[in-house]
Amino acid sequence: MSLAFSISRRLMSMDDTSWRRHANPWSVYSRMTLLPLFALAVWSRVWIGWWSLAAIACVIAWTWLNPRLFQLPRHEDGWAAKAVQGERIWLEGPPEAVVARHERAVVVLGSATVIGTIVLGWGLVTLNLSATIFGGIMAMGAKLWLVDRMTFVHDAIASDHERA
Repeated sequence: MSLAFSISRRLMSMDDTSWRRHANPWSVYSRMTLLPLFALAVWSRVWIGWWSLAAIACVIAWTWLNPRLFQLPRHEDGWAAKAVQGERIWLEGPPEAVVARHERAVVVLGSATVIGTIVLGWGLVTLNLSATIFGGIMAMGAKLWLVDRMTFVHDAIASDHERA
């Protein structure tokens, strides 16, 4: 498991109920607002000065609250639910056969997410709009692809259980 996954897991400190609530499509799709909202909150220092810290704190609170806010999903076989379940499986350490099939893609997409986030951060620090937009698109695109990849992890585990 990569360092980024490990840090993310510790910071979110999600229990079984949180994970199950996070599988609600409203939770998954509304989390896609996090990076743009964070970028806007940081950039807002230009317009509102130190009050931007309040905006940043709100985004951080939304990040933590989001997986706990929504009801349990009605169905657990949709794309969003499979993505969340796959992510949980990956973070908890899937069987070696699953790791072998998906590790390269997870590492590449995770690395692209980190690189995009670094470019985004540099753009936000220097108020470089092009770097901010490019980094945000790169980070979000790679993260969404990684989330989609987690559906394959879920399906691999499900098919292994069906064969057993």
